[in-house]
Amino acid sequence: MNKLEIKGDWNIIQGKLKQKWAKLTDDDLKFVEGKQEELVGRIQKRTGENREVVEKALTESCAHCK
Repeated sequence: MNKLEIKGDWNIIQGKLKQKWAKLTDDDLKFVEGKQEELVGRIQKRTGENREVVEKALTESCAHCK
């Protein structure tokens, strides 16, 4: 996965991810720069989705913000 360019639009992305997976909490979506792998893992654990689905959702959410 390429480095996520989500710092500036993180609030928008969080909202989109919560719409997709209502189970996600603010704690699940705490984004710390350089911790993309941990973020993907948290979302996978909470939603039960595979890595590819989570990465695709993150990428699509980022693309809509620009």
